[in-house]
Amino acid sequence: MAARPCGFESHLPHHPFSLDAPARGRTRRKNMGPTKNVLLINPWIYDFTAYDFWLKPLGLLYVAALLEARPDVRLSFIDCLDRFHPGLARPARGKPDGRGPFPKQEVPKPALLDGVPRRYSRYGIPVRLFEEELARVPRPDAVLLTCTMTYWYPGVQAVVDIIRRRFGSVPVVLGGIYAALCPEHARAHSGADVVAAGPAETSLPAALGRVLGDGFGPAPGPAGFESLPRPAFSRLRDRTWLPVLSSRGCPFRCTFCASSLLADRFERRPPASVAAEIAAHHDLFGTRHFAFYDDALLLDKERHAVPLLEMIAAAGRPVRLHAPNGLHLREIDGPLARLFRAAGLTSLYLSLESSDESLLRERTPKTVPGDLPRAMAALAAAGYDRRDIGVYLIMGLPGQSVAGVEESIRYVRSQGATPRVAFFSPIPGTAEWEALARRGVVTGATDPLLHNKIAFAYLKGDFTPAEFEGVGKILAADPAASAPGGDA
Repeated sequence: MAARPCGFESHLPHHPFSLDAPARGRTRRKNMGPTKNVLLINPWIYDFTAYDFWLKPLGLLYVAALLEARPDVRLSFIDCLDRFHPGLARPARGKPDGRGPFPKQEVPKPALLDGVPRRYSRYGIPVRLFEEELARVPRPDAVLLTCTMTYWYPGVQAVVDIIRRRFGSVPVVLGGIYAALCPEHARAHSGADVVAAGPAETSLPAALGRVLGDGFGPAPGPAGFESLPRPAFSRLRDRTWLPVLSSRGCPFRCTFCASSLLADRFERRPPASVAAEIAAHHDLFGTRHFAFYDDALLLDKERHAVPLLEMIAAAGRPVRLHAPNGLHLREIDGPLARLFRAAGLTSLYLSLESSDESLLRERTPKTVPGDLPRAMAALAAAGYDRRDIGVYLIMGLPGQSVAGVEESIRYVRSQGATPRVAFFSPIPGTAEWEALARRGVVTGATDPLLHNKIAFAYLKGDFTPAEFEGVGKILAADPAASAPGGDA
């Protein structure tokens, strides 16, 4: 069993549940049982670095919305990453758009990561506050957890151990990206009774129905992504900003990206539905900042992004839009850039990855270096300050040279933009992972802790620590740029 974080360990038994697919054509049984108490938890992050860069558990909040519609469920929600918890010793710091540092406590590194010369921390509310939150909720009949990064699973372990100590063998269901990409590891090491891979709106309610017994038949799910209810944002303490998902998946197949593994097809919501959701949340909560979680927001822009942004602009609400996942460069032209301004798109992050044409040709079909000058010219003409535009670059891809990374940084700066460099993270199932497996660098038994971008860079990657530090010094010359492995 994987080592437990910070000494958390439970010796109470927990019981496995099978999660077989329901028989085709099975009809829902009418629920005649008593109300069930269901507790949803967004666990802590355990990592070398973490920053609230528009980070919220959107999948879990969609599940919360589905469960709120059921009269036989009493729902509770605890967010271990709540920067605005009133019990925190210091009030939350951050930017007006909602970004900011998580509270953290340094903890011992797992032995596997001893070779990484960085401090390791638990990010989120103190354990004491989490235990106080547990004391306030009704005793749960089931607990649902999510986990985003595969290497954040120590946060799941810590939560499960505390749940076991307090509630014994209550069924625990785990979903999220970790469950989807590393289901066998999650079943063996997370402590959860059921690991539910797949879209949250279908996999988690189905698993919940199974662990709660025959009397709790699964409710009819949404007909598709476009028919999902609005996320249960009322469960959040702070709604300075809220996430928006107008599409799911991505038709591109970049060798380093897991988007196509997490969504087997590219789906979009009607633009009018998305615009109405933004308007409703502004009116209901006073939210002014909205961050798009789409991986391909601009794809087929004339039928999706353009009408969506036109509706947002026409509504005239004082909202600000953010695109932290990166926008496809080749779709940005003069009319779209002007529409960005009219709709309130404030934070612009563009996906280039590298200025090396051969690297792009081999690894990502979504752009070529020449797309950047055209996009930057259109954005500048629309009134954007070039220095405020971030351009994503990747560092540490197998076979990539440090000279190529440095040249990419210079290329971005030559356009007046701000380079934002990220370490490569190996993701199971991607083409890069398979190539690393052929070299013997990773195997099916590789601990997800080594998926961590900083851990992989130091322990498994092709670049030396000195080369990473050298790139960091180049970026340090520009205070707006982000060094590899940095928080923001």
